[in-house]
Amino acid sequence: MSELSVRNLGWSAGGRSLVQDVSFTVNSGETLGLIGPNGSGKSSLLRCVAGITRPDRGEIDYGDTPLRNLGARARAHHLAFVEQMHHSSSDMCVADIVGLGRIPYRRRMGLFTAQDHAIVQAALETMDLTELKDRVCRRLSGGEQQRANIARALAQRARVLMLDEPTNHLDVRHQIDVMRLVRDLPQAVVVCLHDLNLAARYCDRLIVMQAGRMVAHGAPEVVLTPDLFDKVFAIDACLHVGPDAKEKCRSPFRKCDLMTFKPERFL
Repeated sequence: MSELSVRNLGWSAGGRSLVQDVSFTVNSGETLGLIGPNGSGKSSLLRCVAGITRPDRGEIDYGDTPLRNLGARARAHHLAFVEQMHHSSSDMCVADIVGLGRIPYRRRMGLFTAQDHAIVQAALETMDLTELKDRVCRRLSGGEQQRANIARALAQRARVLMLDEPTNHLDVRHQIDVMRLVRDLPQAVVVCLHDLNLAARYCDRLIVMQAGRMVAHGAPEVVLTPDLFDKVFAIDACLHVGPDAKEKCRSPFRKCDLMTFKPERFL
């Protein structure tokens, strides 16, 4: 059974259809990437699936339970969501921010258990935040705040993790670290990305959005064709296969390495 199943999802706002008839499933241990140009409907789709925006039509199931039947606590056990980065003005320290991920598991007025503390510490270590755990969040850089938000989602230990542009504001090292972590999680993961290289390297499957519609869906090496780059992104590019790409990728069927952009298109 899929951890997440979406069928014929649609949503309109302001007289515009922003998500149109989108269907997909995601299994445990699988990373599904949403890519597309600005305004293509990626974030709108993600927010509908997360239950933040109520879609006009379609069905969303977490395991065998419809999203509409899940209460707030049960939903938090199924789903952890990290929004696009916004600079925080919170006076909470990093460890407390990450600790928010354990709230769905606490009884009313209950204290953190030893297990809660261990899970929070593990999330801090995973996101390279141990030395910053006592720092006030508003005094962190944008990238550090984003890592704290992702650590909070990891501490939640939900069955499905949704990330909207998680590599924004991160330096190259932490972009790679975050995507490697996401790729190897046991949960089902849905992640919106602008960086096509990261999407090709670290996602098992890709959904390509354009004008609210899903125009392609499949493995990166199948989806990312020169024709798609031209029609959807208006760029002249191809997927380059390096000699050791197969060994670098998790799946033996993956050969994606990086994008090669052809400069003559822009001269």
